[in-house]
Amino acid sequence: MKAVIQHRYGTVDELEFREVDQPVPAAREVLVRVHAASVNAYDWHLMHGDPKIARLVLGIRAPKAKIRGRDFAGRVEAVGSEVKGLHPGDEVFGEADGAFAEFVCVQDGAVDLKPAGFTFEQAAAMPLAANTALIGLRDVAGVRAGQTVLVNGASGGVGTFAVQIAKAYGAEVTGVCRTRNVELVRSLGADHVVDYTQEDFTRGGRRYDVVLDLVGNRSLSEFRRALTPTGTLVLSGGGVYEGGSLLGPMSLFFKRRLVSPLVRQRLLELPAKARKENLAALRELAESGKITPVIERTYPLSEAAAAIRHVEEEHARAKIVVTV
Repeated sequence: MKAVIQHRYGTVDELEFREVDQPVPAAREVLVRVHAASVNAYDWHLMHGDPKIARLVLGIRAPKAKIRGRDFAGRVEAVGSEVKGLHPGDEVFGEADGAFAEFVCVQDGAVDLKPAGFTFEQAAAMPLAANTALIGLRDVAGVRAGQTVLVNGASGGVGTFAVQIAKAYGAEVTGVCRTRNVELVRSLGADHVVDYTQEDFTRGGRRYDVVLDLVGNRSLSEFRRALTPTGTLVLSGGGVYEGGSLLGPMSLFFKRRLVSPLVRQRLLELPAKARKENLAALRELAESGKITPVIERTYPLSEAAAAIRHVEEEHARAKIVVTV
């Protein structure tokens, strides 16, 4: 099968598009013929091995996962002997390393039926990004109707879903983005939009019940200044930033752990993990029309490196999708 592989950390120049062996599903795995995949900041971080501290998990000298890509949508080709509920021919979406390929093997707990009526491209845009937004707002922050929620990075892959999910839960939503994305964020249902090139949301005088940070571009004290006295800050550590650092946005996590026991505000981290139950919840939100993926551009699999470069260098808005 054709796939996009990487044998050492570096730029997109380290990515190769070539023939590799097709994977074989284990007992609890599903083999999916990939029709579409999408690019996330995760792919950029893994490609660079940045921040360097992440290499303790990703691989010291080279990425353990050789095939890039994480999100996918496609048709089930085969299932392992212990897989239940999925069958060859089912149209599915989910998360697994190695999605920039013609086939991918995925644990049965990280794949589910794709939303009815959605294209493979739309479904592939959802898993990691929408799941991150769902966990951050529903599980970590516990957002409820009537609360005020600010999404920092509202026009990105996770942010576009976060705005819609927060609105689905009945919150009053403020999205932070750059000038060219103001109308996009407003079209997603945001009640207020802050253009960060014109206004500093941490100094505007308004306070929020929940701040979901998807960028990591402000200090902990600045974020806290934007919260109500008992508000909740959720840090994701995501986003594409100027790399080459030891800690990158992870430094905010360490500061959070030091400050959190000393203040009334809830300062929390976002532990995003693929789960079948979350994919099912996202499917319901999608089928009910409460969330809709926004896709800026698509690339063929052979140009996956260019797709990652687009996210890294051009500050892509919403999602970039790779078709297979």
